[in-house]
Amino acid sequence: MILETKDLNTHKYFLRMKKGDDGMKNGELQPTGCCQVVHEDVVNKAKARMPQEDNLYDLAELFKVFGDTTRIKIIWALFESEMCVCDIACLLGMTQSAISHQLRVLKTARLVRYRKSGKTVYYSLNDEHVQKIFDMGMQHILE
Repeated sequence: MILETKDLNTHKYFLRMKKGDDGMKNGELQPTGCCQVVHEDVVNKAKARMPQEDNLYDLAELFKVFGDTTRIKIIWALFESEMCVCDIACLLGMTQSAISHQLRVLKTARLVRYRKSGKTVYYSLNDEHVQKIFDMGMQHILE
């Protein structure tokens, strides 16, 4: 019996064959792609270091938040100083409602935080990790 599986590390498809099928041992990997030999040591090392599925999901969700230009602009503005919704809306030429919506997404992703001063709410970056992510991203695209 042949079972097809996908290796998450290389995105290549492999065949798993049960014992007795063409003399292969149970669980032995055979490539169906371009390689003639499965590099089990490399696959096993990558598999051992692979984060848990829920952590990978959370990471993917975090990167989705960065997939919107308006949110990127808001974060960039907050590098300079904490700002209220009115200031951000004025800076970006958008409505306060649109900015509030994007700030809600950024708060949910724990990228920004807020503080109240009377009736005014000020937003700032949640921590230094946000700046580091941006610095690394900018460095990458400018290379």
